[in-house]
Amino acid sequence: MGLREGSAAFCRGPGVSAVPAQCVGVLVLLLLGIWDARAQSEFQTSSVYLWKTGPWGRCMGDECGPGGIQTRAVWCAHVEGWTTLPTNCKQLERPDNQQSCFRVCDWHKELYDWQIGSWNQCRPVLSRSHEKPLECLRGEEGIQTRDITCIQKSNGVPAEDVICEYFEPKPRQEQACLIPCRQDCIVAEFAPWSECSKTCGNGLQHRTRHVVAPPQFGGSACPNLTEFQICQSSPCTAEESLYSLNVGPWSACSVPHSRQIRQARKRGKSKDKEKDREKAVRDPEARELIKKKRNRNRQNRQENKYWDIQIGYQTRQVTCTHRNGKTAALSFCKQDKLPITFQSCVITKECQVSEWSEWTPCSKTCFDMTTPKGNRTRSRTIKQLPIGSESECPQLEETEQCVSQGDGVAPCITYGWRTTEWTECRVDPLLSQQDKRRGNQTALCGGGVQTREMYCVQANENLLSYLNTLKEKEESQSQSKSKASAAPLLSITFEITASRPVDRKLCTGPLPSTSQLCHIPCPTECETSAWSAWGPCTYESCDDTQAKKGFKLRKRRITNEPTGGTGNCPHLLEAIPCEEPSCYDWRIMGLEECIPDNEKPCGPGTQVPVVVCVNSDGEEVDRQLCRDAIYPIPVVCEAPCPKDCVLSMWSAWSSCSHTCSGKTTEGKQMRARSILAYAGEGGIQCPNSSALQETRSCNEHSCTVYHWQTGPWGQCIEDTSVSAFNSSASWNGEATCSVGMQTRKVICVRVNVGQVGPKKCPESLRPETVRPCLLPCRKDCIVTPFSDWTLCPSSCQEGGVTVKKQSRHRVIIQLPANGGRECPDSLFEEKECEASPVCYSYRWKTHKWRRCQLVPWYVRQDSPGAQETCGPGLQARAITCRRQDGGQADISECLKYSGPLPSLTQTCQIPCQDDCQFTNWSKFSSCNGDCGGVRTRKRTLVGKSKKRDKCKNSQLYPLIENQFCPCDKYSAQPVGNWSDCILPEGKMEALLGMKVQGDVKECGQGYRYQAMACYDQNNRLVETSRCNSHGYIEEACIIPCPSDCKLSEWSNWSRCSKSCGSGVKVRSKWLREKPYNGGRPCPKLDHVNQAQVYEVVPCHSDCSQYVWVTEPWSICKVTNVDLKENCGEGVQTRKVRCMLNTVDGPSDTVEDYLCDPEEMPLGARKCTLPCPEDCVMSEWGSWSQCSLPCNGSSVRERSAESLRQPDDGKSCPAATETEVCTLNKNCYHYDYNVTDWSTCQLSEKAVCGNGIKTRMLDCVRSDGKSVDLKYCEELGLEKTWQMNTSCVVECPVNCQLSDWSPWSECSQTCGLTGKMIRRRTINQPFQGDGRPCPSQMEQFKPCPVKPCYRWQYGQWSACKVEDAQCGEGTRVRNISCVVFDGSTEDVGKVVDEEFCGEIEPIIDGNKKMILEETCTVPCPGDCYLREWSEWSLCQLTCVNGEDLGFGGIQVRSRAVIIQELENQHLCPEQALETRPCNDGQCYEYKWMASPWKGSSRTVWCQRSDGLNVTGGCLVMRQPDADRSCNPPCSQPHAYCSETRRCSCEDGYTEVMSSDGTLEQCTLIPVVVIPTMEDKKGDVKTSRAVNPTQPSSNQSGRGRTWFLQPFGPDGRLKTWVYGVAAGAFVLLIFIVSMIYLACKKPKKPQRRQNNRLKPLTLAYDGDADM
Repeated sequence: MGLREGSAAFCRGPGVSAVPAQCVGVLVLLLLGIWDARAQSEFQTSSVYLWKTGPWGRCMGDECGPGGIQTRAVWCAHVEGWTTLPTNCKQLERPDNQQSCFRVCDWHKELYDWQIGSWNQCRPVLSRSHEKPLECLRGEEGIQTRDITCIQKSNGVPAEDVICEYFEPKPRQEQACLIPCRQDCIVAEFAPWSECSKTCGNGLQHRTRHVVAPPQFGGSACPNLTEFQICQSSPCTAEESLYSLNVGPWSACSVPHSRQIRQARKRGKSKDKEKDREKAVRDPEARELIKKKRNRNRQNRQENKYWDIQIGYQTRQVTCTHRNGKTAALSFCKQDKLPITFQSCVITKECQVSEWSEWTPCSKTCFDMTTPKGNRTRSRTIKQLPIGSESECPQLEETEQCVSQGDGVAPCITYGWRTTEWTECRVDPLLSQQDKRRGNQTALCGGGVQTREMYCVQANENLLSYLNTLKEKEESQSQSKSKASAAPLLSITFEITASRPVDRKLCTGPLPSTSQLCHIPCPTECETSAWSAWGPCTYESCDDTQAKKGFKLRKRRITNEPTGGTGNCPHLLEAIPCEEPSCYDWRIMGLEECIPDNEKPCGPGTQVPVVVCVNSDGEEVDRQLCRDAIYPIPVVCEAPCPKDCVLSMWSAWSSCSHTCSGKTTEGKQMRARSILAYAGEGGIQCPNSSALQETRSCNEHSCTVYHWQTGPWGQCIEDTSVSAFNSSASWNGEATCSVGMQTRKVICVRVNVGQVGPKKCPESLRPETVRPCLLPCRKDCIVTPFSDWTLCPSSCQEGGVTVKKQSRHRVIIQLPANGGRECPDSLFEEKECEASPVCYSYRWKTHKWRRCQLVPWYVRQDSPGAQETCGPGLQARAITCRRQDGGQADISECLKYSGPLPSLTQTCQIPCQDDCQFTNWSKFSSCNGDCGGVRTRKRTLVGKSKKRDKCKNSQLYPLIENQFCPCDKYSAQPVGNWSDCILPEGKMEALLGMKVQGDVKECGQGYRYQAMACYDQNNRLVETSRCNSHGYIEEACIIPCPSDCKLSEWSNWSRCSKSCGSGVKVRSKWLREKPYNGGRPCPKLDHVNQAQVYEVVPCHSDCSQYVWVTEPWSICKVTNVDLKENCGEGVQTRKVRCMLNTVDGPSDTVEDYLCDPEEMPLGARKCTLPCPEDCVMSEWGSWSQCSLPCNGSSVRERSAESLRQPDDGKSCPAATETEVCTLNKNCYHYDYNVTDWSTCQLSEKAVCGNGIKTRMLDCVRSDGKSVDLKYCEELGLEKTWQMNTSCVVECPVNCQLSDWSPWSECSQTCGLTGKMIRRRTINQPFQGDGRPCPSQMEQFKPCPVKPCYRWQYGQWSACKVEDAQCGEGTRVRNISCVVFDGSTEDVGKVVDEEFCGEIEPIIDGNKKMILEETCTVPCPGDCYLREWSEWSLCQLTCVNGEDLGFGGIQVRSRAVIIQELENQHLCPEQALETRPCNDGQCYEYKWMASPWKGSSRTVWCQRSDGLNVTGGCLVMRQPDADRSCNPPCSQPHAYCSETRRCSCEDGYTEVMSSDGTLEQCTLIPVVVIPTMEDKKGDVKTSRAVNPTQPSSNQSGRGRTWFLQPFGPDGRLKTWVYGVAAGAFVLLIFIVSMIYLACKKPKKPQRRQNNRLKPLTLAYDGDADM
């Protein structure tokens, strides 16, 4: 609406003419608005929806390379993020969802790679808001970038980054960097002033300095390096020459004009015609010689194609120069002889080479990514050698790395280590020095060491297996034709498949171990039980009782089976022949009650025996089997009547006194009984004492004992009758191939006699003599094929070299065993190489010098005194390359092998008529060895010179030169350190093929060496032979032998700690000697007693081994004897003895302490002797068993029998007795207890390895007492413990070392500091308590001293201009041969050049000798540059001593020298030159200042190495050098202080003016305080004292205090303020107290902050304050 109204109003404006224009404008505006609105609405619609794309997927395709396709998702989305229909987005703007791509495959890795450019310059990061600091400390942070592109390796064409990123991430393209602080130029101090430039009158003198560090990173330029000052000498007497002859530089070498050449040729031809005329006169023979010479010269010219020498000429200008630098006429320079202005020269020709040849094939013809790349080369040849040129020929050969690729390229052969079979396990290397078992090494077992060899083979031999197989077959066929019997096929197959050994250097992988621990099983000896008792006489076989032959047998059993395949068990049966054998017999178990005869109550009767039928082993059997045996008859007995004597029952028979009966021995046993009651009147009386004992014979068999004895089993012999066993069967863990038979010898042996007939032993019990066995497989020796022959020298040999040999070897992989094929005798073969061609040595052949070529006459003719046919010139010669035999060779051979080129040209002189001509000097004559002798050399005049008088002047032209012979005196002196102690070289006997330290020569007496140097009388190093020395001082030394820890032998085992049950027994070793010098360490000693090693094992004592044996009780001895009747209470005794219990019963009496004292029966007791007619009871029987558990509820009982019934009216006591079962009193619980484990037990023949730990079961009673195991076994208690377990004792492996390597080459070819080193390595590290490795694994020995020789330049001569005062001249230097000691510090001493005869003339790495060079002598008044200074030290860019990584830099400079001040405008600029360097250092610069001298001092900048410099130190940190006051301090006793203010001397105080300046210094009053000693000085005196004068009070009895309120700077001292403040506070306090005491204030007063005014008067207070 607004627009419409506006437009209408606008159209209706005044004036008709304006209407159209206004309306048109409105219409345009309207149209624009409508279009804009529509466009805006369209834009809003389209901008709401946008195309979105996902990431590109993987490149897919059938083939590798650029033909792939990758896709991505494309969708339409609202700006808010949700997906919509594709039609809502503009179709024209839809992105592609598919594109072609490069499909990368793995093999592209070899074709593409990242190309990484170098980092660009460091550019500063855009500075942030903070300002730059005034002082730069480290530098400015920056950033630098580099270009990284993915390229094809072959041609460098860029490719997509995706290809390279497939294999490796893209390296970073930018990194942070540092722009260091700007570094200004740093210069050294000025050198001293030069001498005055003039010897008279006014001159100039100068001093110069050189640049130490160049300006870097925008630093300021260098200051002037030169300073001048005018100097005055004495006035000049003669007139000073203003002019000087100036020689210009030589022009370029020019070729003479052709016309002049032609004229010269004409002149030459005319001369030739004259020569021809002369020739015509000569004879034909001479002409033939001349013809041959010409042909040879023509041939030489053809060979000389590499250098076409052209001799030209060059000229120079000679001018007369004024001191102001302007040129004047030559006439002003008054000089008789002018310099020569022409000379002959050689036309410079640059080196010309051919194009590069094609690359040679790659030296590595196989494909492999792990091993290094191969090389390929290309070369070019010289077409033209450089003549007169400074530049050398370019490189003639170029090498680069290469890799063979493609389908036809085979993979490279790889190499790997192989090992032979382990050797047999050996124990002896583990034995210690003192081990007694070292002598008997065969029976050792347990832990050991075994070794093997390693060798290098091709790892991928499959590639060559077919060729190898064919080759081996051919060899085997040729061998089979020559030999009757071929080797087994299996062995041939093994030999073919075994890899051929190659050079060990080809194997680069980790070395396999060559030694390891192993174990030899220890044989367990057979252990048997004790012998059983002899059995009854029985038939040899109860199945065959016809033979009347009988035997008594006793047996024992194996308690521990033998293992390890050693020794058989002893015999387990012994037999004694006997009569009347029987297989079964009755055994009497006991007797029934005595039954009187005729049914009477008492009197004689019989007892019926209780019997069982037993076999020969004592086992109860069916009674029917004893039907043939004699049944025991009843025994006569006596049942006592009431008044009869009563006897006890017979005791058991004692054990037999002998095990057998012979002529002198007879077995007896006895039994006894005792009187229980005496007889009454009328009764049967008791028998006498002899009737109370009975004796009978026992063990009536003879002592001739027989047994079968077996020999060891013989060798297993193949049994062809048995079908072959399956080869997969195993026997003792080894593969077996067939069944064999073993036999052994079995004989009958009579004990203590020997072998007897077999019929004496029971045949049925004869052991077997044959048994089957399994034969282990036969193992043939397996060896590798021979290695290839070692290479003969491929290159030619120098003359006189000995004939080389080539060798090959093979390795035994498996040793033969079990009758296998033996190893071949030869494992190493060698043969002589074919004679290699003798090396051609090459030499330069120099030909005759050509004629001397002068400068063309048309050039020389204007020179005064020049003659056409004489003067100086140049002459050239031809050079060819020849072999030593004279044959021609290519020039490249001589360039390689024949040293530098001989000179092609030389200056020559065609003598003029007046010149003197001489022959060359002869060589000096030889010295005859006389000290102080003279040697000479001569020359003679030639031609017409002989007749000229001036030539005969020996002063000008000497013909003889003399030289004194040297007086040689030599002295030797030692240099360097002593070598290590080195044992004499000899064959070291290795133990078992191994180096076991201590078992080989590793200690004892050796020698150490110190090098000797020989010097002559001039202190020059010479050959040591001159001092009659072989080069060393030898000194005997000792390498102490290692001594192992030495322990005593094992003590005997202690007695078992328990006499019944399981205990422990101990044995120990004591330390006899500690180890030293690296010997075997001691085993871990006992913690309590550091000197003892214990071994503890459990032991078991049989509880029934020792038993108490009692005899029957004696008769009861009545104490109160009734004379009428022998009865009543009394005492009875019996003998109690401790006896050894055996199978046959108690045998020998032993000490009582061996039996359990708690179990000891009573030896005496009270008793009652029954009276006649009393009841007589037997002894109580044993108690019955208590029922378990013992809880007090059960009882036990015992009973007795009535032996004699009493008379009527009397009764017998109770026949049974009971008591309550009480725990640990008469009732016990039993339980198993297990002991602790023993220490690890090894076999006696073992050192270490697998052992066994044992423990034992113990039966323990509830009261804690150990009892016989039978108590626990009877209860059937469960046994769950393992009694044995395996254990390992760590093997003491000694350190095993390799042999010493051969001595290395000397580290220096000459000099004093050369060393030879030899090394050894650890083959086997030590383990356990083995001997440790020594620390010395390398030894050094000094090399014999050899003098070092080198060529060295002498000093340059002064620059010399012939026949002129200034201009271009020459300077020369010579080279000399110097001897030095090999160190960089030794500058060397000059010796005869013959010592450097074999050394190629190279100085500072440059073959080109520069002995003459052009130089410039400045003319008087010239301004010129000095020579270059020496290169500065290499300096790094550092911050706080830390290198920033910009590398080192060196600098040198040239200063400007001015001779006339008027010529300053003609001076050149001073010069500066830098170069990068290595091994730089960080230097710091800091200000240094001298002590003040008055108001000034010296301030300078110094580098951290002590060099004083200008620049380098920060200007803003420069200390003051001047501290003078302004205005100066003119008042008396005033001086200028460090703060540059006037102060007063000590003892004076300052009086200041209003403007703060010092007005005057007033004397401070002095207070004298008397001391305690000075009693009289009680009056205070004040006097003025001059502080600079000594006090007049010399007595020292008083002390003087100076109270000076002002400091040296004129300000009040601090204590003045303190005193003033204290006084002010005290004053306020007093006023306040007075005020408070007088009136209480209404309001607290506000304290005013009164400011103190500075005191300007001295405080004159009391000294006591």
